[in-house]
Amino acid sequence: MSTGYSSQNLPLPVARLIQAIHDLDSVGLASTFGENAILVDEAKAYHGRPSIQEWCQEALVNHKATISVKEAKTVREETWIRVVMDGQFEADYGITEPFTLYFYFTLQGDNIRHLRINDIAPDEPTMRAVWASRGNLENPLASVRNDVRRVPEVPKGWVKVKVAAVGLNYHDIFTLKGLGMHKLTFPLTLGNEGVGFLEDGTEVIIFPVMGDRDFKGDVTMDPKRHVLGELTQGALAEYVVVPEENIIKKPKELSMLTASVLGIAYLTAYRMLFGRSGLKKGQKMLVQGSTGGVAVALIQLGRAAGMTVWCTGRTEEKRALARKLGAHQTFEAGEKLPEKVAAVFDMSGAQTWSHSIDSIGTGGTIVTCGRHSGGKVEMDLLKVFAEQINIRGVYAGNREEFEKMVAFVAEHKIEPHIPVVFPLEEAEQGLRMILAGTVQGKVVVKL
Repeated sequence: MSTGYSSQNLPLPVARLIQAIHDLDSVGLASTFGENAILVDEAKAYHGRPSIQEWCQEALVNHKATISVKEAKTVREETWIRVVMDGQFEADYGITEPFTLYFYFTLQGDNIRHLRINDIAPDEPTMRAVWASRGNLENPLASVRNDVRRVPEVPKGWVKVKVAAVGLNYHDIFTLKGLGMHKLTFPLTLGNEGVGFLEDGTEVIIFPVMGDRDFKGDVTMDPKRHVLGELTQGALAEYVVVPEENIIKKPKELSMLTASVLGIAYLTAYRMLFGRSGLKKGQKMLVQGSTGGVAVALIQLGRAAGMTVWCTGRTEEKRALARKLGAHQTFEAGEKLPEKVAAVFDMSGAQTWSHSIDSIGTGGTIVTCGRHSGGKVEMDLLKVFAEQINIRGVYAGNREEFEKMVAFVAEHKIEPHIPVVFPLEEAEQGLRMILAGTVQGKVVVKL
């Protein structure tokens, strides 16, 4: 057996399991477990031999996995081994190099009673976290994992934040689907925005946009720009590390819950409204949608800034909520407006785009930041140039806008609509609500 470690130094069931992996023998591997054994691979549990055999076939055999044991230790009925695994993992996980894993065994006689597999060494500090194990376009929630991960190291120029609360976003669903501006490397902790404490107890909010430190100018124009939880591990964990420049002190006037949702939706809405729309106080604006995170932020920010806020909603319940949050008037989805508006804010894309074009007045501006209903749209270019319509895209915002937005929210005592708050252990329920489109406002995970 060419495993890189003498089988004589391993308990018999462990040695048999390593040999089965070497042989890519799923039946043989399952036979090393007891009848009611449990295998946990990156937080997903497999109960009983048939389920464990299916895991071996999918995780190892189908990926032509190879394994080499580098270290092992046994204390009574518990054994752990450090292995280097290789195989054809690029397509599913973006992994191109051999990687280290730890197998933690609990033995019972000649069988394995419990096996946990992860990348955490026995002496490493751990934390609770929620992450995407891989990109799954068809069934994104199947990739959600909620378990322990190692506490992240702090690179030079970065700081560690003890997370207090995290706002969930549709961006988390895109991550679970494997979609992003950049190639994603899994596993990837979710959470694009959050609030917490520095080691000295200072309450801070995370500015979520990052880029190349050598880039000069607006970070949102950096070709390498990304948000927390895209190329870096996200905030949906007990601890997160971010660059020092991505931390701002939380105003005392803001609660932790309020501050936790400002990083993505409210920052995006702030740039859409104040940086891209060209609106002046008193002018009419239309928000396409009434209860999504960015839509709610636009309604609240627009009302506070003195705009006349109109919005659409698919149900009377959603339209009523929009009015409660500050909308002056609401309309059914696609309903013709009594008059044209100076700016339209479109977060949906395909379903609402034609209505956005029809609703904008001469010289007005359509600001877009999403494509939840589809990214391919058709429009009459004659109307665009004849009516001199401006179409502007928005990608979050820069640090200066973030600081101004936080101050604006504090000054105007804006309270984001947060109908549900989940503990970290139930974060998947919040993600499920966002995917299904049943949430009105923001979902927060509180640690």
